[in-house]
Amino acid sequence: MPRTVLLVDDEATILEMVGGDLEREGFDVLRATDGGRALELFRARQPDLIILDLMLPELSGTEVCRVIRRESDVPILVLSAKDAEVDKVVLLELGADDYVTKPFSLRELRARVSALLRRAERPGEGAGPAGLVAVGSVQVDLAGHRVLRGGEAVPIKPKAFELLVFLLANTGQVFTREQLLERVWGYDYAGETRTVDVHVHALRREIEPDPARPASLQTVRGVGYVLRRPAS
Repeated sequence: MPRTVLLVDDEATILEMVGGDLEREGFDVLRATDGGRALELFRARQPDLIILDLMLPELSGTEVCRVIRRESDVPILVLSAKDAEVDKVVLLELGADDYVTKPFSLRELRARVSALLRRAERPGEGAGPAGLVAVGSVQVDLAGHRVLRGGEAVPIKPKAFELLVFLLANTGQVFTREQLLERVWGYDYAGETRTVDVHVHALRREIEPDPARPASLQTVRGVGYVLRRPAS
């Protein structure tokens, strides 16, 4: 059965170009030109991946991302003319999984779509045995895809959870930002290592008693990041 992609953009040329390219690759492509219709199609068809423009009529792409992420872990690839770092950070914080700036190549877009779908098909890969694992001030429920504090689930973005699971499976090993992009996101982000920093900061807010002085998810200056599990 072909996988379904929801393509949301108010530019007819984007819908035709990107939609046609994905259909030639064997995808079933749903198209929406505004945020309201995007949410209708998302809820009715439950697509495997969403390509989402930011500048939409009726309901912005930012709000669409926020609503969808409250309801689903479906991969979201943001496609936008906005290229400021702050825009990328905001969307990643809201739960977007990737960000492509217009103009873009169809080859790059296909690569990112494929990488996101591969990651979605292998949740928790390399996580080791299921169960509760203590990290900092929280417990990680590997089977339930949750982070718990005092028995209560804390909010955590899907990609941040994937990053945490990967680091748990490789406790004590230092990874560069580029290595984490390749291993967790699935391919090279062409130098956009700020993505890793955003997710690390988000994780520290949830798992560290003092995020400013992390005891578990540590920075190795000049190299990257490492997860250590101090003895209780």
